[in-house]
Parts: sequence; structure tokens; C-alpha cells
Amino acid sequence: MAFALHSYPVVYRSKFRKDSGWEAEYLEKPHSTAQEEAAMEEAERDALTASRNFYDDMPLVSYTTQYGLGCFEGLKALPQKDGGLAIFRPDRNAARFSRSMKGLYMPPFPEADFTTACVEVVKRNARLGFRPAYKPEWEKDSFMSADSIYIRPFTYAEGGIGVNMSYEPWVVIVTSPVSAYFSSDNSDAVITDHIRATPKGTGWIKADSNYVISMLAKHEAQEAGFMECIYLDATHHKYVEEGSSCNIFFRFKSGELVTPELGDTILPGITRASIIELARDRGVNVSERKVAIEEVLSEATECFVSGTAAGATPISSLTYQGKKVVFNNGKTGELTAELQNTLKGIQYGTLPDTKGWMLKVL
Repeated sequence: MAFALHSYPVVYRSKFRKDSGWEAEYLEKPHSTAQEEAAMEEAERDALTASRNFYDDMPLVSYTTQYGLGCFEGLKALPQKDGGLAIFRPDRNAARFSRSMKGLYMPPFPEADFTTACVEVVKRNARLGFRPAYKPEWEKDSFMSADSIYIRPFTYAEGGIGVNMSYEPWVVIVTSPVSAYFSSDNSDAVITDHIRATPKGTGWIKADSNYVISMLAKHEAQEAGFMECIYLDATHHKYVEEGSSCNIFFRFKSGELVTPELGDTILPGITRASIIELARDRGVNVSERKVAIEEVLSEATECFVSGTAAGATPISSLTYQGKKVVFNNGKTGELTAELQNTLKGIQYGTLPDTKGWMLKVL
């Protein structure tokens, strides 16, 4: 499965109170054993996992449900070849989550608490048997079909109906099983007319509201037969920014690897930063700069998108105003494959983690 709301039973929740700060708890939602749930009929299992998604003591009418005031993170715990579990760079997610909350004028969640809670909620579910086991066959396709645990921390505002700030939010962390995000039989992308983010807006924040446009644009792209949509900038409508939920890279004929420079309209991806570091380790000339769509169409030989869900997923073609450009004859490029293999190897424990990116859970 890709993303699916089959949440594991143990959930972390913390509530901010002006007079006492953050108050944390772990909730154990209804469940059977992992083996019993796996043996259930699909409808029965779906009903059980759906029941875990309800919280009677959290308000329905809130600044989050009414106005989209909230932010979230996405990170993974990955089964290791040695049988353990480890989380990829949770400290970077913790820092970005704190920045997002500050950007929305919420009290920021402590970074150390974020990392500790992610580890503990994964560990508690694993002890109940809710975790994927490492499979050697994943190595055959560079882990593109591999399973992992998706960790979703998010904010939820207190009750309210007027347009207002959230001063006493919750932070909730749920986990669920996840596999490949993109389909392996379609890697075509299209430039969308939609605008994801505008200058002086919230594009740099992993805000709930940013993803409404992303959902619409990606739906339209998929209806037209594409895997992904790519956005141009809001001001000039000529510079590439990012995909529906991922950053983007191009390798040019010169050998340069280019990704759009960060600013207030582009999300600072953790996988993006990791790929830049891995590429530079290999002596690749990596540029973070403005990149015009016309330059891409004339100079790019490889293209891939990056993100927690995407990893480093190759894009075989890009269509803009009816013009289709195919990269590397529609096959995964050499550099794309090398970066993909290295990233996944570190994440799943088949390559040494010389950078200290993996935080051990079990």
C-alpha cells in the first residue's frame, strides 16, 4: 500500500496550556494483536483501524477545521537489514516543525520532545507487533517497493469559530504502514497552471492549507495521464519551483545538478538537503538557483523528485504547453540511480551511515 489510514494503535498527544506549557500523554487506541489484525477480513480490519481516528475530547469546530490553521511533518522509521528499526533524520523534521509553528504564531513544540516522542511512539507500536519486517527482495529494485513506517506529527487548534490564532494547540503523532508513493509504471510529469505558493505567503511552512492547491493540481494531472505535476513561480510564471508534494532536481548536459533555490515559496525538504550533500560528496557540481522551464527543456538530461515519500523518484518526461521532453530516453539516469541507491541503502541499513542520519529505535 502507499498512504492509507491504517493507523497503528499507540498515539502520542501533547497539549499546550498557557499556564503550564506542554502536557504529554500516550494513548492506546482499540486494537487486537498485529497477527490477528493481519488475518481479519479487509472490511473488519478497515473498520477497526478507522475507529482509531476518532478523539472524543478534541473540538470539531476549531481554527484548524474551519480555516486550515495547522502544520504537519512527515518522516519515516525504516526496517533495518540487521532486524532493527531506525528513523531518518528526525532532528531536521523537529527543527522544521518548530519553524512552521512559529511561522503560524503558535507556541513552538520543543525539538527534543519531538524526537523523543517519534522514537517512543514507534517503539511502543513495535513492541505490540505493529512494524514491517525487513525483506531482502527489496534490494532488487533499490527499495522502491519497500515498506516502512510513516510518522505523521501534526498540530490541531483549540476550539474556535472566528478568524484567530491558535494559542493552545495540540501536537499529535500517529504512525501507519506505507510502501511506494509513486506508481512504477508511470513517471511522466506536466507543468501545471496552478500556483502553489506566492511571495510573502506560507510556501516555506509545511502548512495544511498549502496542500489544497496541490491536491487539485495533482488530481488534474493524474486525470490527464501524468504521475506528477510541477509548479512554476507565481511572479514570472517561468521558473520551476517544486512538485505537488516534493522538491525537484535536474541534471544538465554540462553535468551540473540543479535544484530551485529556497525562498518563501519553496519548502526546505530534508530529503532535498540530503541529496545535495550526497551529490557533492561524489564531486558533482550542485547548484541551488533559479532555473527557468525553457532551460530545463533544452538542457536537462535527467530529472527526479525528492521527498520523504518520494525518496529520489525519476521523472521520465516533462510536458509544458503541449511540448513533451523525454529525459535519458525514458530510463532512470545514471546519477539519479546512484543517488537513489545511496539514499535508500543508508536508510535501510545496507550501506554504512557515516553521516549519523539514522536514529536507532530498536
